[in-house]
Amino acid sequence: MSAADHHVPEEVYRGLTESVRRLVDVTIRSEADAATLTAVRATIDDAAEELGRAPLADYFGNQPASDGSSRAWGNVVMGLRNPFAPPLIVHHGADGHAWADVVLGAAYEGPPGHVHGGICALLLDHMLGATAHEPGRPAVTGTLTVRYEAGTPLGPLHAEARIDRVEGRKVFAVGHLATDAGVTVRADGVFFRQG
Repeated sequence: MSAADHHVPEEVYRGLTESVRRLVDVTIRSEADAATLTAVRATIDDAAEELGRAPLADYFGNQPASDGSSRAWGNVVMGLRNPFAPPLIVHHGADGHAWADVVLGAAYEGPPGHVHGGICALLLDHMLGATAHEPGRPAVTGTLTVRYEAGTPLGPLHAEARIDRVEGRKVFAVGHLATDAGVTVRADGVFFRQG
């Protein structure tokens, strides 16, 4: 059943996801004693058991909304119900330009104090794909080239992408990640529009 079938307000899912994100963050950073960790684990296991009584049979994918639109709530980068998603909220300009501001914490760490390079590539793949996507014509990644220019520190991050050119179904896109200190990662990719 979709969220619309249950009439669960979107804010309830958003709140649950935020709570799990906080749990992940404090799980990574906690220095609690063994007794506290054991007690907390039991509480988490009870919560997982409770939520597991009504699971979706398969992957989450795109779920229909009550207004007929589609929701990618399970998406690993922007999914409202995916605690791994930062979440990235992508803004679009009329010219195919896309941008997002996000804060990445302990769950995304690679080298000490820095974002894992794979997470940087994940964000850029999503941003470049967002520029290539058109309503009714999703775009899939053909190639993605990532160049790491500096370490990307954990914390606030700005992402931008734009269309470089279009050749038939192929969309060539470029983008970058930046902090207040400047660009840390650049990417270019080729995306194929479907349909």
